Amino acid sequence: MGGVRQQESVLQRYLDDSQDVPIPGNIMYNMFNGAAPTAKIVYGTDVPNEPNGSAPIPQILDQTLESQGTLFKEVRSPTTGHYNGMNVLLSGNTGATQGLKQKPLTPTIFEYLRKHAGYAATDCWFVGNGIGNSTPLLDFSLDSDYGASYGANFLCPTVAFGANGIEHLSNAKIYHPDEELDPMYKMKYFLDNSFRSNGGFPVPNVGNTDEEKQQIKEFIRRMFQQQSAGNIAYPPISDNPDLRTVGWACEVMKEFEPAITVVNLSNVDGCHSDFTGYLRNLHRADHAVGHIWDYIQNNILGMAGDTVMIVTPEHGRNTNPNSIFDENDWFAYDHSDANSPRVFTSMVGPSVQSNLQVGSENNLIGTTMDNVLTIGEIFGIKQDILSSGKVAGGAMSLFDRI
Repeated sequence: MGGVRQQESVLQRYLDDSQDVPIPGNIMYNMFNGAAPTAKIVYGTDVPNEPNGSAPIPQILDQTLESQGTLFKEVRSPTTGHYNGMNVLLSGNTGATQGLKQKPLTPTIFEYLRKHAGYAATDCWFVGNGIGNSTPLLDFSLDSDYGASYGANFLCPTVAFGANGIEHLSNAKIYHPDEELDPMYKMKYFLDNSFRSNGGFPVPNVGNTDEEKQQIKEFIRRMFQQQSAGNIAYPPISDNPDLRTVGWACEVMKEFEPAITVVNLSNVDGCHSDFTGYLRNLHRADHAVGHIWDYIQNNILGMAGDTVMIVTPEHGRNTNPNSIFDENDWFAYDHSDANSPRVFTSMVGPSVQSNLQVGSENNLIGTTMDNVLTIGEIFGIKQDILSSGKVAGGAMSLFDRI
């Protein structure tokens, strides 16, 4: 999740620590224990005669992720930039030298899993909710010991299944090179344009076998049909791109039952100018996370009871507001000060202790660099990752921090 302020999320202060309005409350009640706000409800959906988001989205999970798993309440990100923050989460390194339009310099968790645990390309997926901010570059690194042949399949459903995708890809037609050059060039332009943010790098070959390529092709063809029939596994509320991206991610997991699926949610980043919209999207991010966990347990037999889910914002937001007021005359917040590296990490699933809180607002335990080694421990390759010498020296498995 992109740019989630501690105060409105895990600390549950709602308006009390942002707008000088003494109304606390928990708007992420699939993830965290705690009572919802009692007044000035703006984060839900509109209902007749009650506009402006006054109807909170019903809770999906019977038990919160906090009750089901382990919550690291005060974690630090070494960066306050979105791309670098995602890079840190995926590589276990600081990302200090990384910039936009630059692929990771050190291996990603996808590469570690494929090289050291022997997983296939279709076992590793990165589902992004856009192709901006260099997001497609994170499917593999430039490290000479790893690289494209160990990369993940990247899917941006809002592009692939958007209007242009429907026009150019949905029929999965094979064009004749002598007689149908015009539609071929249109498809080429669409695909090239869709990867403009790839920083000039060629579209990667991540080593899908012919059988995997055929499975992906059939999956995409079937998804266009399901989309046309209104039958994608969207959450109950799917009124922003993050929520729709999560629906497609559920379809990916149902089809391929991957070893790892990374899903990027970034709509909460609207807090730069719209605090009300930020609250709404934070509430929806919780709805999205709840839906993913519920869908895995109830709709994907091969993953139910055998999946660990980790949720971490890439970085936080400022203590003090900027000068922008939103529709409710509420302050907006950027991400550049000492409050911005503050985040949380939630883990749930087999081998994860239930109902455990580690650390507190005044007791920092963990960094966002830890997720790679944590995943490595889950898959039994933690020592291989450490032996590579590619992760940051301060990174640890979160299991070792408990």
